[in-house]
Amino acid sequence: MTEIIVSSIIALCMGAMVIFIRLKASNKPVSVKKIILPPFFMSTGFLMYIVPTFRLTLGEVLESIVVGMVFSTLLIKTSRFEVRDNDIYLKRSKAFPFILIGLLVIRLVMKLVLSSEIDVGQLSGMFFLLAFSMILPWRIAMYLQYRKLANGMDENIQTKGI
Repeated sequence: MTEIIVSSIIALCMGAMVIFIRLKASNKPVSVKKIILPPFFMSTGFLMYIVPTFRLTLGEVLESIVVGMVFSTLLIKTSRFEVRDNDIYLKRSKAFPFILIGLLVIRLVMKLVLSSEIDVGQLSGMFFLLAFSMILPWRIAMYLQYRKLANGMDENIQTKGI
């Protein structure tokens, strides 16, 4: 039980940090690197599955991926870009912090409920996979939106230059 409490406190701290970083990010232009690198860096977490304690059954893998992808739809719907001063910025959504807090609370409740039935190591592996499955589609959608806006800006520049 102590492990669940400690990991929940860490999750709350990380969630608060993500909200803070996201709110600050809307003050700086977005780049392809800023969109793509987070899931790339997070992918190193897959090394946890080398340790048998964290390995998952096929059912647990599928559950984690499906729940993560469902959660990602909320993030995708609240992430929009805007052009300011010939740069692309992430548009601040008033709902985003509340959605992140809601997703975090849901994850914590799920963790508390499932911790009595699933080993802590496997549960950690499931929640890592859930988080990755939530972030990857969100970042892919962000990248596609970004490219669409950037290509539109390029076309406008070419049209004005003629």
